[in-house]
Amino acid sequence: MFWPMFAIAVGFLGIAVLGVLAVRVFMEAERLGRQVTDSARRINRAADDLERAAVGAARSVDSL
Repeated sequence: MFWPMFAIAVGFLGIAVLGVLAVRVFMEAERLGRQVTDSARRINRAADDLERAAVGAARSVDSL
């Protein structure tokens, strides 16, 4: 009777460990998603700045 109870306890413990790891993976995936979103915003902002600078440079070249 000991071994079946031991097997059930080990199985439950394994499921609990997998649950904890799943929660950690989910939290890290959310964090990565926030970082990707932030990086995309910064890249878009830099692209807008570069576009404005290019327009200004083109105007200064046209005035020559």
